[in-house]
Amino acid sequence: MRARLPDLAGVVDRDGVAVAYEVFGTEGPWVVFSPMDPIIHSRGWKAQVPYLSRYGRVCTIDPRGNGASDRPLDPAAYTEQAYADDLLAVVDHLGVERAAVVGVCGSALWGLMFAAQHPERVSAFVGIGTQGAFLSPRDPVRPLFGRDWREDYPAFLEFFAGLLLPEPHSTKQVEDFVAWGLDSPLEVQVATTEGPEVISSVDDVLAILDGVRCPVLAIHGDLDRCQPIARGQRVAELTGGELLVIEGAGHLPMGREPVLVNLAIRDFLQRAGALGGLLTGQPAGLGGGQAGGADADAAGGQAAGDGGRATSRRFTTPRNRPRRLLYLSSPIGLGHARRDLAVVQALRAQVPGLEVDWLAQDPVTRFLAEHGERVHPASRWLASESAQFEECAGEHDLNAFQAVRQMDEVLVNNFMVFNDLVEQESYDLWTGDEAWDVDYFLHENPDLKRTAYAWLTDFVGWLPMEQDDPAATAREAELTADYNADMLEQIARLPRIRDHSLFVGNPEDVVDESFGPGLPRIRDWVGEHYDFTGYITGFAPDELADREALRQHFGFGEEPVCVVAVGGSGVGGHLLRRAVEAHRLAAGRVDGLRTVVVTGPRIDPASVPRAPGLTVEGYVPDLHRMLAAADMAVVQGGLTTTMELAAAGRPFVYVPLRHHFEQNRHVRHRLDNYGAGTCVTWDEASPDRLAEAVVTNLGTHPAYQPVESDGATRAATRLAQLL
Repeated sequence: MRARLPDLAGVVDRDGVAVAYEVFGTEGPWVVFSPMDPIIHSRGWKAQVPYLSRYGRVCTIDPRGNGASDRPLDPAAYTEQAYADDLLAVVDHLGVERAAVVGVCGSALWGLMFAAQHPERVSAFVGIGTQGAFLSPRDPVRPLFGRDWREDYPAFLEFFAGLLLPEPHSTKQVEDFVAWGLDSPLEVQVATTEGPEVISSVDDVLAILDGVRCPVLAIHGDLDRCQPIARGQRVAELTGGELLVIEGAGHLPMGREPVLVNLAIRDFLQRAGALGGLLTGQPAGLGGGQAGGADADAAGGQAAGDGGRATSRRFTTPRNRPRRLLYLSSPIGLGHARRDLAVVQALRAQVPGLEVDWLAQDPVTRFLAEHGERVHPASRWLASESAQFEECAGEHDLNAFQAVRQMDEVLVNNFMVFNDLVEQESYDLWTGDEAWDVDYFLHENPDLKRTAYAWLTDFVGWLPMEQDDPAATAREAELTADYNADMLEQIARLPRIRDHSLFVGNPEDVVDESFGPGLPRIRDWVGEHYDFTGYITGFAPDELADREALRQHFGFGEEPVCVVAVGGSGVGGHLLRRAVEAHRLAAGRVDGLRTVVVTGPRIDPASVPRAPGLTVEGYVPDLHRMLAAADMAVVQGGLTTTMELAAAGRPFVYVPLRHHFEQNRHVRHRLDNYGAGTCVTWDEASPDRLAEAVVTNLGTHPAYQPVESDGATRAATRLAQLL
């Protein structure tokens, strides 16, 4: 899923070759990304585009030979000048009079050519790993292009991607590079290497650099094996530009160090006058909004009728102003929202006057608004994580680990929203409940930590699930171990990024498995690095004490009631439809059976078939109370709903999503600890099997282990220490 879709897309015909472009944003100064080398296409800028488009208009151009552009096979079509002329054709077509230009490797060289040939059109230039042939010894990877790449092009792409991305834990970036490379046929790549070289001497390169009149930033990784760092140094020197060396980075830092590169581009373009601040119309607190906390108090006010001249100032000292908390709540289901609100309510009791802003997404925002909480306006810039999960889902099937991997573009975007917010507004504590973006990128960019930070989660450790073939199973085991190792190394390297790490549960709720070959046991490691809060239900036990009152509240009488629910995401429609068939079968065996199907906030109730004795509800904000009032339930394998049923002592059947490691392994392990629920796999969950489960469970009174009721208070006590 893309973090931002283009506002405009099209093609320009240049000498019979269609050159494709996309435009993001509708106002502000222009930033144009020069066409890539056709071994990949403009999606290589996916981590930069959503961010910079909140500061201006961004244009990306697919190179001739890849993406949505044409793929001529004539080598003469692939000269350096051809790419520079494609850039000119697109900006002319769009009516761009002046723009900042950004490029990488060859596209940086073509951008420099454009800047030298049309100096009045370029306000600033950023080159990453700039191809500066003849400015240093010959390209060290050029001889490798003859290395059996025509015999096995996919294998070559994987080899070449590894060369360009030497940083550890770059598996996703390598996969992207290979996939984008395969969007173009081998014949095109052969043509690009056989075309005539317009730039054939050091004098040609010097002439280009001598013609550049705009401010220049050269970004270069010191491990770049494609373009030696000496080339970036010479580009900066010969253009009078700035040089940013990224230690430990390879040739593609915009993919491997996206936050650092995003901020470097933004800050440089702003210094060069080529980019302003966040655009007008941005949420309050981001674009020209008043900063919060002490910064806001120090800003002072303006006296009316005095021409805007400040006549008085007020400063509130830190000891006198309220404490401010920014809370990030995961949108994957609604369970996080309920428990996070319970923690905040308990925290308010311990920290009087606490001010809380929420950075959250739908459906969490709806839940918070119903409870009178302040959702920060910047939340509207967050890309949807729930939508990403729904896009990756099949028939009751969701590889949650791969869904997170494919969400990398979304996570970068959402971290940049967070970072812009906390640049502008002061908080005393950031708290992230499975805010994967913030946690990961703070560890990758520790200088961006500005205040205390606490992390909450109810599981630790990516675990592989068996796939359809042995090779895929082995690959997933390799990838989950790599992701776990990355996290373990982050914590070992920077143990104080997290001021508190809170596990929502107890030590025995942690799976007793390994993070991967050569890595520690998960339960042992969590015991050393986390505090345990016990489970957080998000409600007080007395809410469920009077079951008869709850039944009256929901209109239940003496009839047996089964509730079918699939949580707050849109993944679950298939289970709802099977449950309807199961109701038809069970109703023939249970007099007066009533089944209530709860679709949640992201599934259309109209999509669920109807049947006698069956009612369909949409979003039920107090679902935990309905579950407690029911006689039994059929649910997905999500932790929140199953633990609400465990706390209420209701019999239930849960059907984990296929390939969902958390539901099948972490949640199932925890439920086994409480002796709660009956697990039925999707392959077993036929309507007949579900109907049998309903008939069997009605009227039973299971004895589960008691669920903690003080988890929110225990978590709040830890957070209060940081305030």
